[in-house]
Amino acid sequence: MTALKEPVQTADIQTALVPVSVVYGDGIGPEIMGATLRILAAAGAQIAPQEVRMGEALYKAGHTSGFAPDAWDMLRQTGIMLKAPITTPQGGGYKSLNVTLRKTLGLYANVRPCRAYAPYVPTHHPDMNLVIIRENEEDLYAGIEHRQTREVMQCLKLITRPGCEKIVRYAFEYARANGRKKVTALTKDNIMKMCDGLFHTVFDEISAEYPDIKAEHQIIDIGTARVAARPEAYDVIVTLNLYGDIISDVAAEVAGSVGLAGSANIGDTFAMFEAIHGSAPDLAGQDAANPGGLISAAALMLGHLGQHEVAAKVQNALLCALEDGMHTQDIAGPHTKEVLGTQAFADAVIERLGRVPQHLPAVTAEAQAKEMPVRQPTTPAYIDKQLVGTDVFFEWTDSGRDPDVLAAILQEAQLRNIPLKMITNRGVKVWPGGLPETFKSDHWRCRFQSDTPVKHGDLLALLIRVHDKGLDFIKTEHLYTFDGEPGYSLGQGQ
Repeated sequence: MTALKEPVQTADIQTALVPVSVVYGDGIGPEIMGATLRILAAAGAQIAPQEVRMGEALYKAGHTSGFAPDAWDMLRQTGIMLKAPITTPQGGGYKSLNVTLRKTLGLYANVRPCRAYAPYVPTHHPDMNLVIIRENEEDLYAGIEHRQTREVMQCLKLITRPGCEKIVRYAFEYARANGRKKVTALTKDNIMKMCDGLFHTVFDEISAEYPDIKAEHQIIDIGTARVAARPEAYDVIVTLNLYGDIISDVAAEVAGSVGLAGSANIGDTFAMFEAIHGSAPDLAGQDAANPGGLISAAALMLGHLGQHEVAAKVQNALLCALEDGMHTQDIAGPHTKEVLGTQAFADAVIERLGRVPQHLPAVTAEAQAKEMPVRQPTTPAYIDKQLVGTDVFFEWTDSGRDPDVLAAILQEAQLRNIPLKMITNRGVKVWPGGLPETFKSDHWRCRFQSDTPVKHGDLLALLIRVHDKGLDFIKTEHLYTFDGEPGYSLGQGQ
């Protein structure tokens, strides 16, 4: 059998093939990619794989991003990628390649179907069949971190209204296109009232445009617990980046195996498809890895390319192999008839191409051929923005870390129209009216706030006066109102 990496000689056939960037990855990546490409070739996928180099070897060669110099040009030429797992070296100085790909290429929607294959793959939840749609570009994955004091590190959580609108609308359009009946949003807006609160607000606004789809919101902690305990209660879940990363692995494991789960990363002009598991270097070279996740991802890719017949053929062959007890070690159980290695499992799938499962629900080309309309973002209305003060952050350990002492120094430096209003430590108010039991680090947030709008020059003058007191201010965050509403938290802690 000719592997897909070999050139196709027939000119007429070559013109029909779709160029696809292929990343062989690290660890078990080359093995499962080779197995997957053999299946696609046998199924008649009309693709022309073009290898793109990225991963651990590139990191070690001095490319801190993990990409070969020509990688971006090759990716732009195809607009689509099938990627095996990548190893990011431990330690500082190395960027996560996955995060870089998603953010740079605008892959805002991460789509992870999680379904049970009971009874052939062991699971406690045989009726599980949900899809997790994760925002892919924002949140704590912005990767903006600082060491601000000797004791305190900071990571910025960035959430935008356009980002929320895109992912929430995608979730509802996906649900409508795929016959799903309910979309559940998961956030932590009882604590992060502004960042997660924005996501919840946008979800409520957009859900009103889809009266045919039930909409509900849950707090992420109880939602995660319920996905683990009662996943059949969910249909489509939409959530922020970090929560989606965690809950999709929970859901995949509850379904039976992370090794069978594939995912799609969708943007306006590019799409990337990958298994959700890691590179598992401890299994590399042993022909023991489960290629099912990458096979599932490849089927998603074929559907994205409009090759629905081939996508259905691949998925059904995979289901038939599972039904027949052809399993890799990670999914072996009571229904296993033969434990197979990576390549033998691929052979088992190839042998079943053209068959449909007898017990698991078969996949049809018609069910996949769903168009999702592209909605342009709405033009935001004008918002009146007014500067009313600033939070100044200090590293300070003098006088036994007594906030009353720090407040007295700052009151000497304050401007008459921008007085000191509050001091917090790790988000808990310690002045005025703090409690002695509250632990205090060396990191203090001190709020200077006016009852009327102020100018930036006023804040510069305030900082000069603070500097003259010999205090080490490490950061400022200006306080604004938006249409008269505070654009900042009260800082009372929880």
